[in-house]
Amino acid sequence: MAEPRLPGISEQETALLYTKLNKYNQGRASFKEAGAYLVVPPQAEKSSYTLWLYSPLTERQTILYICDLSTDVHIALRIASTMLYYSRRCIFIVPYNEKRMRSNGDDLIFFGKYRGHFLHEILKIDPAYVSWIAYKFTPRIPKQERFVKIAQAYHSVHLDLMLRRAKETPRASNYLGELGERVNNLQLKVLRIRLEDDPYKTRVNGGIPQFFVKQILTLTDIHGNLVVIVVPPQFPSSESGKLPGREHAYRPGEIVYIASARVSRKYESYGKRYTRLSHVKLANLQHTSNLS
Repeated sequence: MAEPRLPGISEQETALLYTKLNKYNQGRASFKEAGAYLVVPPQAEKSSYTLWLYSPLTERQTILYICDLSTDVHIALRIASTMLYYSRRCIFIVPYNEKRMRSNGDDLIFFGKYRGHFLHEILKIDPAYVSWIAYKFTPRIPKQERFVKIAQAYHSVHLDLMLRRAKETPRASNYLGELGERVNNLQLKVLRIRLEDDPYKTRVNGGIPQFFVKQILTLTDIHGNLVVIVVPPQFPSSESGKLPGREHAYRPGEIVYIASARVSRKYESYGKRYTRLSHVKLANLQHTSNLS
């Protein structure tokens, strides 16, 4: 990639900076395979260096804005390389390209509580919502398909940022909060599921036994904190300990996005700390679903 001339610093200083950047990029993935992060020098209407993402996920190879960095190139690169140190992607300095970097509105949210905001704005305050769009929203027209691809690209930025936290955070599990405290915007991965009959709902209807089977989920966040959620049964089952076909069966590895919940219990087992959540509201497009 071409190395643009940088304003405000000498040629010798520029050459040294590019040498350091090339060393940082050694061993990282090809931008054609994984994409790359781009640091763009100031322009007439922007006094600071800015961070962008080139992603092969999106059609027409759009370059997506992430955030402002600093007016000083050394500080800007230090911020970017620290944020993204554990990412597989390289960091390049490139000049601003009006045709490829201007927004055509494809990254503008057109529904829900963040209607009218850009995806990069919501990435900073509610990354779980961007993740939901990326993998839960169903596009209906080609323009919406591109919108989902852009959301997936931004979700990959979120994963890169979280990777640093995960690498630098001790793996011992911790509690998510104090009893009764509300927690918000959680992204959890299902580790295991236990099925258990609800004895208070089990009944006989017309001589046929009906079992209401609850799912007890053990999940983890990106920091290794352990969470327990009970999913109450919605439909009866004809067999004890077996979910009916109409019930959503959670699977190990499934990602659960939680808008809000309440800490109902904290306990320790075999040296690991678990947080039991209740009043769980799952992140959804227009409304929230409730779990126990």
